[in-house]
Amino acid sequence: MSSFVFSVNSKADYPTTIERVTEALKAEGFGVLTTIDVAATLKAKLGVEKKPYIILGACNPQLAHQALDAEPDIGALLPCNVVVREEPDGRISVLFMDPESVLGLVDNPSVVTLAAEVRQRLKRVGQSLQN
Repeated sequence: MSSFVFSVNSKADYPTTIERVTEALKAEGFGVLTTIDVAATLKAKLGVEKKPYIILGACNPQLAHQALDAEPDIGALLPCNVVVREEPDGRISVLFMDPESVLGLVDNPSVVTLAAEVRQRLKRVGQSLQN
């Protein structure tokens, strides 16, 4: 696994997993700002068939506001991306951008503290998918 993500396997099917992720993010104070259907885009633009793969751009407005106040350029690293994809064996994986890894690029103690809080919230989202 990459150092910039952490992941869980969902026990639900692909569409149900997307719904569960969205609801779990909401419970942790995140909204989904963007939804990118990578498989559909590759099919439309390149004619390439891929397994289902979606990127959800998640944002917690209060934490994003604090991060932007601490480091105005941090917007280039936002939002927190969450990937839901079907694996070749049919399992559904959910990958979370690791905010501690990514936001750790910013040399600012306030941002590091916020990144740890965001990571904890995203970890809880992942744990909720294990039930």
